[in-house]
Amino acid sequence: MKQAIGIFDSGVGGLTVFKAIRQAFPYQDLIYFGDTARVPYGPKSPNTIIEYSVQNARFLLQQGIKTLIVACNTSSSVAIPHLKKLSNIPIIGVIDPGSEIAVSCSKNKRIGVIGTEGTIRSKAYSTAIKRLEPNAKVFSLACPLFVPIVEEGWQDHPIALRIVQEYLKPMKDNDIDTLVLGCTHYPLLSHVIQKYLGEKVKLVDSADAIGEHLQELLSVEQDGQPGKDSFFVSDNEDKFASIASRILGTELNALKRVQLFESWFVD
Repeated sequence: MKQAIGIFDSGVGGLTVFKAIRQAFPYQDLIYFGDTARVPYGPKSPNTIIEYSVQNARFLLQQGIKTLIVACNTSSSVAIPHLKKLSNIPIIGVIDPGSEIAVSCSKNKRIGVIGTEGTIRSKAYSTAIKRLEPNAKVFSLACPLFVPIVEEGWQDHPIALRIVQEYLKPMKDNDIDTLVLGCTHYPLLSHVIQKYLGEKVKLVDSADAIGEHLQELLSVEQDGQPGKDSFFVSDNEDKFASIASRILGTELNALKRVQLFESWFVD
């Protein structure tokens, strides 16, 4: 029996990571958990984010996973050390892989980072980037309205460009040549962000970064059996399924709601 790769996020945004992993590893079993009952994580305190992240991880570990992907940037920024105490399996967040790609892409070492309030407040990206490139100048900015725009499906609405312009003007003024999309929802706005910043700015997608990182960690299993997908949420199954179908381009066949405290499935 295959052991699955477990992925969790505060909601649906981590499906961009799920999609990248599925494309890179078609024969791996994947289990995704979205904590839709408690989203968003961004405005919450570090202690609360750690508590939620530990509960999410424990649920996935109960499924016998072999690798845990913390697709949530906010969780990755504060909870990874606590999650590593739960198990000896590889536990991978999005901060380090994203930072590595940003540093390798940037020519002028002026790197922008956008994310939730929690991610930006943690300074996790700027710390990781500075560790890799001490001469880098990092410009960090919280963009909390990007998440509801994506969840409403308004990526192509004129309001999306207007809000991108309002938020990202400082990035343009600071002459960045690389921008880290430090929230899993943000890649769904990448076409609007790229339009405003111009083609000279390289956008770093944490989903792609995780996919590349996993290529180094996992062997490409090819047993002839396509990987199975399992999806779990803590609330709002219908809304999750609707948004997920837009992100993944397909309908979800295996979606269940789970109560984390009892770890019982709810029909």
